[in-house]
Amino acid sequence: MPDKKIITVFGATGAQGGGVARAILQDSNSEFSVRAVTRNPGSDKARELAAMGAEIVTADIDDKESMKRALDGAYGAYFVTFFWAHFSPEKEYAEAKSMAEAAKEANLKHVIWSTLEDTRKWVPLDDDRMPTLQEKYKVPHFDAKGEADHFFSDLGVPTTFLRASFYWDNFIFFGMGPKKVSDGKYYLTLPMGDKKMAGIAAEDIGKCAYGIFKRGKEMIGKTVGVAGDQLTGQEMAEAMTKALGQEVTYNCVSPETYRGFGFPGADDLGNMFQFYRDFDEVCNSVRDVSYSKELNPALKSFEMWLAEKAKQIPME
Repeated sequence: MPDKKIITVFGATGAQGGGVARAILQDSNSEFSVRAVTRNPGSDKARELAAMGAEIVTADIDDKESMKRALDGAYGAYFVTFFWAHFSPEKEYAEAKSMAEAAKEANLKHVIWSTLEDTRKWVPLDDDRMPTLQEKYKVPHFDAKGEADHFFSDLGVPTTFLRASFYWDNFIFFGMGPKKVSDGKYYLTLPMGDKKMAGIAAEDIGKCAYGIFKRGKEMIGKTVGVAGDQLTGQEMAEAMTKALGQEVTYNCVSPETYRGFGFPGADDLGNMFQFYRDFDEVCNSVRDVSYSKELNPALKSFEMWLAEKAKQIPME
């Protein structure tokens, strides 16, 4: 329908953007249409979105002019950056600046910026409870996003600041699932102590974002955290045991131990978990499960997610 309002979705073939695009496209009564932005329009995921009715456009978040073209005539946009593709907070910060400027120039009516806390507001660089990384960050994949929020505010871009939670999909795709050790048992290893951590199915982030777009003006200027559950490591291990039919034991390690695991980004993630643990009230108060369910009535709890996805978790 030509009279539908265009939402330009960046990262449309990724976890968050793909979820946003599908949430809109699956609603036949939606007031919005999807302009899906990708660097590879020939990919299987791009073709799937096209088959669902998305307009596929080629653009790159490192090329502001291509972003401006992708935003031409749009009502709104979903902006997300891709830290784990390059591990550079500076790159994310520059991309967010270009996004805000392009959104302003396109005169968008509603933007969702996928951001996170700047943890340095709670753990300054000289606070040695947590090591400083890359000389000026505590949690690099959080801090630059949070610091970049001001670009949208300073330019007066009508923005909702969306804070996602820990993706449960990390147990499938990021190697964070239970591991079998020499005693033959499976252990879920997290440095969370007995604190609850907000988590969410990646697909639900997009559905919540669609809920924000549907509410429109009332959401502008707000910071919204989304979560499907808030659980301790012990509770997650118990839920996995039930879903997998295989005992999973919670292995609570220190953040120091986790940072030393040596995989790419282990220090960043160790600091992230420590932030979630030490500032659990800060993190969980923003990531409201009941409000997320208002935005997305199909919101999945961890048990619901496991019922669908448990068989995909690699049991190494």
